[in-house]
Amino acid sequence: MFDLSDQLITMGLWSISIGAFGAAVAGILLANTDFFLSQTEKATLDYLEETELKTIGEEPRLFKAKDLWERDGAVIMAVRRPGCFLCREEASGLSTLKPQLDQLGVPLYAIVKENIGNEVEHFQPYFNGKVFLDAKGQFYGPQKRKMMLLGLVRLGVWQNFRRAWKGGFEGNLEGEGLILGGMFVIGSGKQGILLEHREKEFGDKANLTAVLDAARKISKQTAQNDN
Repeated sequence: MFDLSDQLITMGLWSISIGAFGAAVAGILLANTDFFLSQTEKATLDYLEETELKTIGEEPRLFKAKDLWERDGAVIMAVRRPGCFLCREEASGLSTLKPQLDQLGVPLYAIVKENIGNEVEHFQPYFNGKVFLDAKGQFYGPQKRKMMLLGLVRLGVWQNFRRAWKGGFEGNLEGEGLILGGMFVIGSGKQGILLEHREKEFGDKANLTAVLDAARKISKQTAQNDN
């Protein structure tokens, strides 16, 4: 009778262990789908153009975001965190488009949501364009999305880590880095938002070909307006 009780207890413990393991595996698999990701609300031109931005430098000044694209359109990176090595990798990749963007007459800008110490200064070597401060984080909305501990169990995040590490990019942990960033290609005047990429997980970059294709539409629109 005693042996039977021991066997039942052992079987029960094994069942609990197997069940817990199965639940953990199922949780990890589910975490690698888009089910738990923050929902994205697309920005509108009206929402973005009245955003108050600030220049970064010795004599900062305030201006409306629409000044960035009013005449020639713009490609704008909303940086999750300047010290993040994944963001630096993305900025470096985006900067490879600068010669083509210059030919199209389309400027390249970056937006940060905070300016801590020398973080923007240390980010600048990776980004071939001007950087501005969006203190209210408008470019990260209308619905700000965060990635918390979920990022640690997503295979895509670890693949992005590995890619950036292999590329030789380094960073730090200074500043807020949970609110996800994105990328915008905005046409001149009231042409509108031609491309909007929202980072769905750490290191989720915009497709550079899509960015350049959208920028070419700005060039055509500007040329038509000038004729």
